[in-house]
Amino acid sequence: MKLYTVGYGGRTPEEFLRLLADGGIRAVVDVRLRPDRSSMATYVKAKDPHKGIEGWLSRAGVQYFSFIELGNLFLEFDHWQSRYRNLMERAGDLLTQRLRKVPPPFCLMCAEKSADRCHRAIIASYLAERGYEAEHLE
Repeated sequence: MKLYTVGYGGRTPEEFLRLLADGGIRAVVDVRLRPDRSSMATYVKAKDPHKGIEGWLSRAGVQYFSFIELGNLFLEFDHWQSRYRNLMERAGDLLTQRLRKVPPPFCLMCAEKSADRCHRAIIASYLAERGYEAEHLE
């Protein structure tokens, strides 16, 4: 099964939707720890599912899922990558369990534009070791 990852930072909503459409993506899995906070209002998860990112993606024909359990708890730490990788090694099956119900192809989404600097690359790597094919949308 194929999965994608994308970061919205520095992207216009139109550019973001174009990346999703080019990948044939039908579902976005938000892996931010605090999706209710975003410096770019379009990407905030509102209380009302018809507003914010959930409403915006729905109107574009893309399902939205927020899996805060995949958020980066270690972002404020030095060497957060090794800490997050360790978390995935220890509890990855539990943390990624809900992904099995997301219709493919889906895309892991976070704020960081570059996958190399984002925890979603660690999630994608973990899933690739378990049979997924991962591609980062840039």
